[in-house]
Amino acid sequence: MSTTGETTKRPGKAPAGERVADWADGRLGVYTLAKANMRKIFPDHWSFMLGEVCLYSFIIIILTGVYLTLFFHPSMAEVTYHGAYVPMQGVHMSEAYASTLDISFDVRGGLLMRQIHHWAALVFLVGMFVHMMRVFFTGAFRKPREINWLFGFLLLVLGMFTGFTGYSLPDDLLSGTGLRFMEGAILSIPVVGTYIAMFLFGGEFPGTEIIPRFFVIHVLLLPGIMLGLVVAHLILVFYHKHTQFAGPGRTEKNVVGMPLLPVYMGKAGGFFFLVFGIISVIAATVTINPIWVLGPYRPDQVSTNAQPDWYMGFSEGLIRAMPGWEIVLPGGYTLALGVLIPLMIFPLVLAAIAVYPFVEAWVTGDKREHHILDRPRNAPTRTAFGAAWIALYFVCLVGGGNDLWATHFHLSINAITWFVRIGFFVVPVLTFIVTKRICLGLQRRDREKVLHGRESGIIKRLPHGEFIEVHEPLSQEQLHTLTAHEQYKPLEIGPEVDENGVTRKVGPVQKLRARLSRGYYGEGNQIPKPTPEEYKELTSGHGH
Repeated sequence: MSTTGETTKRPGKAPAGERVADWADGRLGVYTLAKANMRKIFPDHWSFMLGEVCLYSFIIIILTGVYLTLFFHPSMAEVTYHGAYVPMQGVHMSEAYASTLDISFDVRGGLLMRQIHHWAALVFLVGMFVHMMRVFFTGAFRKPREINWLFGFLLLVLGMFTGFTGYSLPDDLLSGTGLRFMEGAILSIPVVGTYIAMFLFGGEFPGTEIIPRFFVIHVLLLPGIMLGLVVAHLILVFYHKHTQFAGPGRTEKNVVGMPLLPVYMGKAGGFFFLVFGIISVIAATVTINPIWVLGPYRPDQVSTNAQPDWYMGFSEGLIRAMPGWEIVLPGGYTLALGVLIPLMIFPLVLAAIAVYPFVEAWVTGDKREHHILDRPRNAPTRTAFGAAWIALYFVCLVGGGNDLWATHFHLSINAITWFVRIGFFVVPVLTFIVTKRICLGLQRRDREKVLHGRESGIIKRLPHGEFIEVHEPLSQEQLHTLTAHEQYKPLEIGPEVDENGVTRKVGPVQKLRARLSRGYYGEGNQIPKPTPEEYKELTSGHGH
């Protein structure tokens, strides 16, 4: 005991955990980094979980993929099968196919891992598609998140090609048919198509190099790029802070929600195991890609009922619906337009959704940062464009499975093909018009709710005999939600002459921008919000 009355601690060693933490903090600055980021606020909304589904599915893909690579042999060397699957015994096949059969029937848990891997890939791509549509329809791609939107788009495209290379690895009849399809598409490219095909396959189709090369692409190249994009995507989400829907107390400069640690991390951990569990249940109960049914790939056979995974059905639908046009150029060169034109349309349709954020920013001239999300109804033109794009995608998806539509619904395959050909041009336009009218109708309903309140279902008779329905006024929170959105004014070119009477030069680009701006925000393209004066005038009346 000291003379000042304070107790003194005996010198001793700190706990092991504290010493490890101090050691790490002194070299990595872990404490400072954690203190700055672990209490970061994230908003709470069910739609934000779509991105988490993508992330967790990607983690599951990596974990199961590592397990599968331990037993898979990426070789096209021919062997004779003598494994556990009796119907295939004595059949000549590639090592890749034989090792996939071994994984399915001889490796403990191998078939379950294969199915979890495949289903997780499908869930990842579905999640990416829906997540990007959520970002699109709510305007979450606006400044400063345009780069993050491109990262997400690249993840979707790379995921599609990673999936394609993945289901090509077993070298079964279905995947071989898909490879043959891809080779035909490459050969249709003028001048360089044959060179690209020879380089990719290492000789004439099918060659002996395609499976080893796809293996390297599938397990190393594309996942490495995707992992880097995922990390960059998450870093930008942290840096820009998360978007949030309009509500009381929410502004462009704050985030209302829960801290990352411990609340959000606890939820995220539980949600990861929920996603993993659901994918595992699906994989354990629903068979996917049973390669033992169709057998090994043979160039002289084509499997019936051959369908790619849904995300590649769009490209196949374009080719199935395209007429088999050909042009023979002088010198005997043939242009296979039936394959070349769909091959050109495919990246254009994907690129349209990638560049849209920059197009909208150019049309509006808006250079401000946006952290408050739009309700889709309050951006009717954007919502209509997104719905039209989805409609186009699904029309082509119908074309990619035209044989299944024909057999399951007893339809003419020619009728389905013509539906896809006509629907490619008509359905997106009709979808655009209908979606825009629905959005405007919803805006009108919101306007009526703000001005007159919610219909209560209570009928009241006035002294002079008139029957009216009593409307209940909305809460301040509801009023804020329905009126928080911005309404842009269309850009104007201005007078044709300046103040000195000199004719102003207006370029075609300016005219196009003004015309598009009127199409977005001109008369008839958005319903004016109620003004405070209108609201006060109505609410100060007789109260119904």
